[in-house]
Amino acid sequence: MDLGLADRVYILTGASRGLGFATAQALVGDGAKVVVSSRDGDRVTEAVAALGGPEHALGVTADLSDPSTPRELVHAAQEQFGRLDGALISVGGPTPGSAASMSDDQWTSAFETVFLGSVRAARTFASALPEGGAIGLVLSTSVKTPLAGLGLSNGLRPGLAMVAKDMADEFGPRGIRVVSVLPGRFMTDRSRELFESAADPIAAAETVAAGIPLRRIGEPTEFGRAAAFLLSPAASYVTGVAVAVDGGALRTL
Repeated sequence: MDLGLADRVYILTGASRGLGFATAQALVGDGAKVVVSSRDGDRVTEAVAALGGPEHALGVTADLSDPSTPRELVHAAQEQFGRLDGALISVGGPTPGSAASMSDDQWTSAFETVFLGSVRAARTFASALPEGGAIGLVLSTSVKTPLAGLGLSNGLRPGLAMVAKDMADEFGPRGIRVVSVLPGRFMTDRSRELFESAADPIAAAETVAAGIPLRRIGEPTEFGRAAAFLLSPAASYVTGVAVAVDGGALRTL
């Protein structure tokens, strides 16, 4: 199936590695061009090279907590590639710990970065998109069920999913779609680091996999293909929904 991605341009935040980078790979693989951003300049440079260089990708070192970042990314896309067709917004996970154990400063910092940074980016990107544009927010299965030890995420991600749905209503008349994507467990570099820190890394990974109906941890490319589809014209009638890409791990509808 042709996803209709040829020569389209997408911004991807937090995309120097992991699920964002996997999505950038899927988009470029189907003919799109991408602007990838991250706070780590070295990783951004590596990501651009892995995506095929400046003909296919532009790297920007930036932090979504900076109010000027979204506009800078829009300008970069338009300057480098002459257009903008969509965006995938992803920010790093907040500090782990229970909701009650987090201090006011930790809640405020997480809100500024995870919540407000994402909302600001979505509305800025939407203002620059033409009819047929799409925005995806990478959230978490904590949108639908709490995850132990991730109180900040449990508190903020569901609100972002509802913001995405509200924006889908607001921008829909302009032909702009907004979706949330809820990843489950994927074998990213970060996951490998966490498993390797366990007393028995293999057993730790097997325990996680046993709790997933497909009995395995996902590969980032599997998320990337799903996200690329949702951003593409092939998904032109999909908006306002939260799509889990989790191997069936969520026990909610």
